[in-house]
Amino acid sequence: MGGAFGRSLSGGDYPEDEHSHARLGVYDPSMYQCSATSASNMNHFPLALLAFFILLTQANSHGFTADLIHRDSTLSPWYNSSVSHYDRLHDAFCRSVTRANRFVKPIITSSSSLSSSADIQSRIISSNGEYLMNVSIGTPPVEVLGIADTGSDLIWTQCKPCKQCFNQKPPLFDPKKSSTYRSIPCQSNSCTYLEEAACGTQDNEHETCDYSYRYGDRSFTRGTLAVETFTIGSTTGHPVSLPKILFGCGHQNGGTFDESGSGLIGLGGGPLSLASQLTKSTGGGKFSYCLVPLASNSKNPNNNVASKISFGSAGIVSGAGAVSTPLVAKEPDTFYYLTLEAISVGEKRLAYKTKSPNCKDSPAVAVAVAGNEGNIIIDSGTTLTFLPPGFYDDLVSALEVAINAERVSDPRGILSLCFRSESDDIGVPVITAHFKGADVKLQAVNTFARMEDDLVCLTMIPSSDVAIFGNLAQINFLVGYDLEDRTVSFKPADCVSVLKMEEGKNALRMKKCCYSLCKLQRNLFILFVKYIFSTQHTQSCKRE
Repeated sequence: MGGAFGRSLSGGDYPEDEHSHARLGVYDPSMYQCSATSASNMNHFPLALLAFFILLTQANSHGFTADLIHRDSTLSPWYNSSVSHYDRLHDAFCRSVTRANRFVKPIITSSSSLSSSADIQSRIISSNGEYLMNVSIGTPPVEVLGIADTGSDLIWTQCKPCKQCFNQKPPLFDPKKSSTYRSIPCQSNSCTYLEEAACGTQDNEHETCDYSYRYGDRSFTRGTLAVETFTIGSTTGHPVSLPKILFGCGHQNGGTFDESGSGLIGLGGGPLSLASQLTKSTGGGKFSYCLVPLASNSKNPNNNVASKISFGSAGIVSGAGAVSTPLVAKEPDTFYYLTLEAISVGEKRLAYKTKSPNCKDSPAVAVAVAGNEGNIIIDSGTTLTFLPPGFYDDLVSALEVAINAERVSDPRGILSLCFRSESDDIGVPVITAHFKGADVKLQAVNTFARMEDDLVCLTMIPSSDVAIFGNLAQINFLVGYDLEDRTVSFKPADCVSVLKMEEGKNALRMKKCCYSLCKLQRNLFILFVKYIFSTQHTQSCKRE
């Protein structure tokens, strides 16, 4: 941009403003006569400065887009080249099963490490999501790598002094070195967002709000609730600064966290999540993502393409092909509940079924309950899709009829419906998820995965406890969450192509922005020169 600024001052690369009367280095004495023009020029200078700052802050008002890195992609610090693609898939499926269990079996127990009986506890699932985000915290900024998690709310990172912490490669955040860090008083409204609150140590003029989160896999974080400036690297090349974001400064953390990470970025529906905290200036309460498929070959260029997550008005999903379904308010408000009415295999529609609570004599009998609102959770951190057993059995029966291949068992024992085939085309029909008010057509990439060279399996499994619409089912869709209008939107997209197109648009925006800034800087410089000359000339006139 510095070179562009230099070119603009010479007037060679950009058209001259029709209202400009001078080029750099050309002095026209008529512009500096003793008249009202002097006062006018002097008034223009502060107004131009104001316009300059408005232009600089305009990007924030339109939202922003950042990279979303899958933990198994070659872009991830957790990527292990010695592990095969099939083993990575298997591990992801195992994490899905563990994670799904924690949606319904959260642990709420007091920590023996904290003496207060009012320690903050939260009904929250494990933090082990599938996607990562790079953010910077504080002033000056310290970069941290966090797990982006739609299944939790609290944003937190490990902080100094660390009484008990898991090993991490990035440097620990030191709140004492940040000029924008402020702890939250335990009497504040923000502290009430936590399920329980405890007053901690005296910090300056107030007692701090201390938290303790224990996850379902017995991982935990304990520390101080605070506000801080977060900086997120936007895909436009201009980092976005988000001041006064509530987050947890963790001084005691442990469990299954990886040393390459530093904490968690909550994207759930509660008030402490990043999505909920975005202000009106960024079109807050909205975010969307476009998840790219993971290539089976590490040399595939798609493995070097990060998925994208957009916040604010940049996260709006609309236009041709977009469909929306209502978010259902249920407890806990962290999770995003949708209403799934049916699934179609080709033209065969299967009504949503679950166990009937009234069938005392036959508890395993499944009945259609399409009117049961909020019967499925959409989650980006769960790889597989989970469906009630009776409903799942109907789906399997329909697929067996539609697919002309030999059915076999999954040798690893996780997936229920597998077919023996070396061909990528086994005639998988379009499977349509009929959400309330929104039909989402799922392609083969959303519903089946190759688990061995000659084995293809359905990436949906039965669950009696919870129904989840997982991230494989969301691949190649723009998925938008609107926490104000209470909707989730889906729009089919080739995410790799969309992201490459977006990169091209960003380059064009950068060029236009550079042109606007260069033009504005040139005009500011001209006004500044006019201001100096007019001031000197006015003083000369007064002396005369």
